[in-house]
Amino acid sequence: MRRALIIGLAGLLSGAVLGALPAEAASLGRYEVHGVAEDDMLKMRAGPGIGYDVIVGLPNGTVLRVHSCQQTGGTRWCEVSLDRARGLRGHVSWAYLRKL
Repeated sequence: MRRALIIGLAGLLSGAVLGALPAEAASLGRYEVHGVAEDDMLKMRAGPGIGYDVIVGLPNGTVLRVHSCQQTGGTRWCEVSLDRARGLRGHVSWAYLRKL
């Protein structure tokens, strides 16, 4: 299953890079995914909460641009885009991000 997610992510990245949007000025900076269990991935979701659909799984080391964050319940959720494919946007938990 993990291999299928990585292959899917690679396909999304290659497609998103070809159609990438121009760099956006509104960014809190670059962060990397960290602290996810070795056999798991951070879920990028369609909205700020676990009730939203999963867009893609992100392994440790994935570089993201953080655009904004908000508190929802006990979790701080951030709207992010992939650093190399900025057209792919979603929300992740702040707890798994580390500033670069």
